[in-house]
Amino acid sequence: MAAAAEQRRSEWPLAICVLAGLAGLVILTFYNWRNGILIFSGSVLLAGLLRLALNDDQAGLLHVRGRMFDTALLLAAGAAILVLALIIPNG
Repeated sequence: MAAAAEQRRSEWPLAICVLAGLAGLVILTFYNWRNGILIFSGSVLLAGLLRLALNDDQAGLLHVRGRMFDTALLLAAGAAILVLALIIPNG
């Protein structure tokens, strides 16, 4: 019983990042595309920072490979999305 509670508790970093990403996609779809992309990129950057700060057990499903690989990939992807959102004109 305690193992199941521990397992559920360890998935809060992923849940927060997924909810933030979904909020960004909703805003992107129904409101302003740039604000939605900025929120989405923020959720990916948050996932990278959480992966850096938390150990493997606490990170839950954010833990895929090694800590440095996961962190570098998430931060690079979030930064790339952020830069693209900022440089693409509104057209």
